[in-house]
Amino acid sequence: MANLEITLKRSVIGRPQNQRDTVTALGLRKINSTVVKPANEAITGMVKTISHLVDVKEV
Repeated sequence: MANLEITLKRSVIGRPQNQRDTVTALGLRKINSTVVKPANEAITGMVKTISHLVDVKEV
């Protein structure tokens, strides 16, 4: 199974609460912070919710 490397590239200031919660749930804290998560349906759905805030690479 592949992994996704997710990097927060834009601020969550002024974003709706559900997007802020999604960023926190993924473990992202500051801009340019990166996490590696498994590429399952739950994580993919979370990434789609905040796709305009993050960069995603398949590792």
